[in-house]
Amino acid sequence: MLVLAFDTATPAVTAALHDGRKVIAESTTVDARRHGELLAPTIQAVLRDADAHLREVTAIVAGTGPGPYTGLRVGLATAQALSTALGVPAHGLCTLDAIAFDAGLSEPFLVATDARRKEVFWARYDDSRVRVAGPAVNRPADLPGELPLVGAGARLYADVLGAERIVPGSPEHPRAGALAELAVHRMAVGGDGLDRPRPVYLRRPDARVPGAPKRVTA
Repeated sequence: MLVLAFDTATPAVTAALHDGRKVIAESTTVDARRHGELLAPTIQAVLRDADAHLREVTAIVAGTGPGPYTGLRVGLATAQALSTALGVPAHGLCTLDAIAFDAGLSEPFLVATDARRKEVFWARYDDSRVRVAGPAVNRPADLPGELPLVGAGARLYADVLGAERIVPGSPEHPRAGALAELAVHRMAVGGDGLDRPRPVYLRRPDARVPGAPKRVTA
C-alpha cells in the first residue's frame, strides 16, 4: 500500500505519503493564494523525500472541505486526474475530520476553520474520530457554546468564542499526514467515513454568471 493524501481546502497546501503502517513523507505550506501553484510541487517533494514514484501509489485521498471554492477544487481536480491516470481509487475525506483526528482529543469538542465573510466552517466531535454534527457554516456567535475549540477559525474569532476554550497546541489547519492516517484506518475497517472525492462547499461560490445588461434609456 502507498497512499498519497493531500488537502487544499484551507490556506494550507499539504501532501503526505503513507505506506500502510506510517507516514513516510509529508510537506505543508501555508499560503492562501497559491494552491494551484504549490500542490504539484508539494506532491513531487513528498515522493522525492520518500524515494517513491507516482506509479507506485495505490490510492489517492483528498480533503473534501468544506472550504472556499477556488482552493478546494484544486485538490479535488488533482485527485480525480491522478486517479484516472494511474488507474487507482480516489477517496474523499472531510477536512474537518482530519483536523479533529490530528487534535487527538478523547472528549467532545468543535473544529472551526475560516469560511470568510465573517463566518466559520465547523463540526462537532465526540472524540478525535467520531463526528456527531456538521459540517456546517455559521457566524461564530451561533456556534454551540462551552465545548473546547480547535482550528484556525476558533483562533480568528477568539474574542467572540472565548480564547479560554481553544485547546493549547491544537492544529490550526489540516495536516496531510493526519489525513492519510485517518484514511488508512477507515480503509482497514471497511471504508466507512470515506466518500467520493467531491467538494463540500456549503454555500454558493462568490463568482456569478453575469446577468443580462441593463437597458439604457435616453
